[in-house]
Amino acid sequence: MADRVSASITIGGTLPRSLLPELAALVEAEALSTEWDGEPFTLAMLPEAAPLELMAHEVAWGRFEALESWCVAQGLPFARWSGAYAGQWGAERAVFTGTGEVQCYAADEDDYLLIGRCTVERLGSYEAILAHFAAGDFAVPPLRLMP
Repeated sequence: MADRVSASITIGGTLPRSLLPELAALVEAEALSTEWDGEPFTLAMLPEAAPLELMAHEVAWGRFEALESWCVAQGLPFARWSGAYAGQWGAERAVFTGTGEVQCYAADEDDYLLIGRCTVERLGSYEAILAHFAAGDFAVPPLRLMP
């Protein structure tokens, strides 16, 4: 049995309309909602001119593995927060900007980024620390559908 915590993901970028059924199936498989303890997501809930915000409690390992991998393959930016599991892992925020690798940042239960002394020493300067926070606070763009 997997360890489970609350988690949320915000997805944006440009998506071909033909891939919408794939996205919906992945979201459905994760039992995600647009609000905590809300109704299961349907395509009617797709926002206009905003990123898609989804959430759930009892998420295995605090990750949406299939959905996140699919977003990376499609180049869809996302930010995922997952809560801590006592004695196993801390809360984190994972950020994918649409290119490159997914970057993970330590966070708290309110999704605020945290850094410890070792991170400060590794970053080495105040400017680098500010850049670290800016990268972790990535603003996910609206989800736009292409014909």
